[in-house]
Amino acid sequence: MTTATDPRRFARLVRSSLWRQRGALAVAALALAGVVAAELLAPWPLKILFDHVLLAHPLPAGLAPLQPLLSAGPWTALLAMAGAIVGIALLAAAFGYLQLALAARTGLQLTGELRAALFSHLQRLPLAFHRHARTGELVTKVASDTQQLRDLFTDWALTLLRQGVTVLALLGAMAWLHPRLALVVLLTLPPLLALIIWLGRRVKANAREQRRLEGRLNARLSEMLSAVALVQTFGRQADEEARFARTLANNQASGLRQARTTGAVSRGVIVLSALGTALTALAGAHEVLAGRLMPGELLVFLAYVAGLYKPVRDIARLSARVARATASAERVAEVLALAPEPPDAPDAEVLLAPRGEIVFEDVSFAYEGDARPVIEHLSLHIAAGERVALVGPSGAGKSTLVSLLLRLAEPTAGRILIDGQDIRRYTRASLRQAIGTVLQDPLLLGQTVRENIAYGRPDAPLAAVQAAARAAHAHGFISELPQGYDTVLTERGSTLSGGQRQRLCLARALVKEPAVLVMDEPTSAVDASSARLIHEALAQVHAGRTLLVIAHDYTDMARFDRVLVLDRGRLVEAGSHAALLQRRGAYLALVERRHA
Repeated sequence: MTTATDPRRFARLVRSSLWRQRGALAVAALALAGVVAAELLAPWPLKILFDHVLLAHPLPAGLAPLQPLLSAGPWTALLAMAGAIVGIALLAAAFGYLQLALAARTGLQLTGELRAALFSHLQRLPLAFHRHARTGELVTKVASDTQQLRDLFTDWALTLLRQGVTVLALLGAMAWLHPRLALVVLLTLPPLLALIIWLGRRVKANAREQRRLEGRLNARLSEMLSAVALVQTFGRQADEEARFARTLANNQASGLRQARTTGAVSRGVIVLSALGTALTALAGAHEVLAGRLMPGELLVFLAYVAGLYKPVRDIARLSARVARATASAERVAEVLALAPEPPDAPDAEVLLAPRGEIVFEDVSFAYEGDARPVIEHLSLHIAAGERVALVGPSGAGKSTLVSLLLRLAEPTAGRILIDGQDIRRYTRASLRQAIGTVLQDPLLLGQTVRENIAYGRPDAPLAAVQAAARAAHAHGFISELPQGYDTVLTERGSTLSGGQRQRLCLARALVKEPAVLVMDEPTSAVDASSARLIHEALAQVHAGRTLLVIAHDYTDMARFDRVLVLDRGRLVEAGSHAALLQRRGAYLALVERRHA
């Protein structure tokens, strides 16, 4: 597995995205200020209505500009105060809408950039990472965890910010209006905040576990959907349903624990809020009876208290969601912190028109965490244009040797040369472009046949695509497809036979016109007829190319100039098919075991 080398990459991506949207965020902050101001102003028309219209108390100095309105008569003042209530609500709605729209745009932009960065980063992580990673878990991180972050930035974070600013503004207004009553309210806040902090910690710990279980659930689902044929063939539907049900039950239990915790705390916040409101009402009524507070001022104060406890309840509710989003952010950050493939050397050269000579000089390789090397002190030479078969028992290191040649992994010792130059001196892109590769598993995408063949050379004209298909003996069956080369394949090309898929993969390698053609057991999963066509294609397309084939079928070994025999990561024999049979060593043992 790869190790974390840049734990701050996630934070840098977030900061960079937010900085690019700083204008929208500034306007959103102004809208937030407008919303808070409107909430502070909302109860004042009622205070004027009660104290200075209905009870006819004289206006204080701060409200003296309203005296002409009161002098115009009570109904005029009443209509004005009703209009003020509606006007303040309209202002609050306008500011709130502006804040919501800008927050949504910011969150969607940020999430899109994070998803793109995460997808790009996954493409560049070494194969050692993908050997251990679960596809469903990675899908959860790219889709579901980033969705949590979108909700965080489009709604929860700005809502929390607005509620926090509202709480501070209301406390300041209450302290200005009546300090002693404000102190009564202030004393109820510490237990509320303690409850919220406790909730956040509990939910965050449980959210990590729940996101992990959701990733496992998706991984299980992805695995089963890709292996439906296997499950049905062996009649294991009931067993797989039981395994999925157990995974689902664990996920549901985790979600239930979180719901219970959140529900208990939210009810506690409601009770404490009601207690604080009751104490404030009693103390305020005492002040009114003592003549130190007017009824309208108490009404304003109680409106502020209600306005204060509502944001506190919202903060308690949203803190649970933010805790879950924080757990998702940590999971995304873990992937982004992993080291991608080492970059090309600053002075790396582009590999142009190689002859195709390949040399391994004392190469060793071991996967991180594995004690036994897969390749150990391997040295071999393949001449330009030579046809070479690579054979050996399972686990001998044949596929790893190909990965090293393509720089999908880096040797832990020794070096690999093409045309006398260390391949690390070439850019990865040009190296891989010069090598045509056909993997053991014929991987096809849900695109057209033409796009699949031209995958390694997107600008290839149709004539080149058709020429590669003819060379791979694929043109015939392609022409019989409903739309020919424009036929869109199903996922993984499942409607084609194994031999047809493999010939399309061979055409995909040939369309690049590579100097080196590497094939990893190309006929291991095809019928005899398809194997014959593939062998015929190889004989025709050799034409000066260096050909390296990982082979399991020993009946065609006479076609190759040399056979290299690997065992436990070492080259144990090399020579022609006939010479190796006469030697009666490791190669003969493989042949006899194959035909036993």
